[in-house]
Amino acid sequence: MMKPKNLFGNALSLKDSKLVSRLRNPFEIQAFLDSIPYSEDSAYKCPLSVLQRREAHCFDGALFAAAALRHLGYRPLIVYMIAVRDDDHLLAVFKRGGFWGAVAKSNFVGLRFREPVYRTIRELVMSYFELFWNLDREKSLRAYTAPLNLARFDAHEWMIKDESLEMISDHLDYVRTFQLLTRGMISRLTPVDLRSFRAGSLGANLSAAWRNSPQRHKGQNRKNENRG
Repeated sequence: MMKPKNLFGNALSLKDSKLVSRLRNPFEIQAFLDSIPYSEDSAYKCPLSVLQRREAHCFDGALFAAAALRHLGYRPLIVYMIAVRDDDHLLAVFKRGGFWGAVAKSNFVGLRFREPVYRTIRELVMSYFELFWNLDREKSLRAYTAPLNLARFDAHEWMIKDESLEMISDHLDYVRTFQLLTRGMISRLTPVDLRSFRAGSLGANLSAAWRNSPQRHKGQNRKNENRG
């Protein structure tokens, strides 16, 4: 059986193969994701489709980043961040020198790259807390999952087949989840100030944000029940 890395590489066009070869570190992977439009299409796109279509939303972007990180020798790990009254968010996480960092595709400024300077996944996730809010200026992040290694889906060729991604999305509903806040903390949260809201929305396509979107990305239905 062909190794997953080779399977992905063999599926690339010459142009896309050259592009992937230029992504030599996590920051360059992030720069590529930042260079393509944020997709309003709720359908999932595998890493190969992201390269071909040059667009992605957060789920697509995290899987692309995980595949690109794998090409550099990292494990293809994702962490799911769970919100209330908001879109959830997906990170591709990596560990360097014993510390965690992240690559992510987001419609908002503050929910993208993190340097590998965080001692734990919780510490990494908490770096997003103040920047994770909805269009009503509510701080909306509530929980996160343990890292999911996408290598377990290699038999389904997740890097090159869109139809395998629904399985990953469904599986995220059953990964161990960690709550970030107590009820008391939630009751005392303050709104995001207007200046931070405007800065964090710089360049965002607000029509694709949760309040204005009739469809949320898959994986948010069961996880957000009974959360507030």
